[in-house]
Amino acid sequence: MNLLLFLITIFVSFIVVRIGAIAFELTGLEPSLARFQSLSCFTRTGFTTKEAELVTGHPQRRRIATTLIIIGNAGFVTLIGTFANSLRSDSFILKSQIPFLKVNIPSPMIPWFNFFVILCGIYIIYKIFSYARFADMFTNFVRKNIVRKEIIKKVTFEELMLSTGGYGVAQIEICENSPILNKRILETELRKHDISILVVERDNKNIPNPPADTTIILGDKLTCFGKLDDIREKICVMPQ
Repeated sequence: MNLLLFLITIFVSFIVVRIGAIAFELTGLEPSLARFQSLSCFTRTGFTTKEAELVTGHPQRRRIATTLIIIGNAGFVTLIGTFANSLRSDSFILKSQIPFLKVNIPSPMIPWFNFFVILCGIYIIYKIFSYARFADMFTNFVRKNIVRKEIIKKVTFEELMLSTGGYGVAQIEICENSPILNKRILETELRKHDISILVVERDNKNIPNPPADTTIILGDKLTCFGKLDDIREKICVMPQ
């Protein structure tokens, strides 16, 4: 029973960390950073001061981090307890015989057998969550439900760096009401407003310094430099 509970806890931990990463990503964090922050909070391993400020300075991220830390504490205690009990010589349900193999397991060997089962279980769980197709399906399912139920408010404008005079670098996700949707960069006339598109992220691929004939499509993430108020007005919201 302890062996099964340990493997279930490991499986649930993988799910929680993945959900946390998706939630962080919806708040505007870059995907790889979101995954790292989720794992750091869940395992309480910590992160650098700069990365800590990205979490502590954002209300939604603080709530996500707090939830991950609480669940991580409970999961860590459960893992230790179930792992220790799994290695006891009387912990295996079948104790000394596996019917379908028709072999007897000496009592002193049961902890080693259980340890082998644990390693195999962890490996299988890891392979499941590292399988790209499963990961994409699970991520899309969780993201849609989080957004639909408004558990996390999706961020479409993220200030990455603020400099003097109101100028800074921002990341914007193109939505249906964006005034530059389905326009080429040249047609947007953003340069007239002193706005530069530094990177276009599309389908998890980056297009640095995109050509002027690049068409902006729904779901694109633009990293721009300019006056933040102008970026909000000219890219984020369609004028009324």
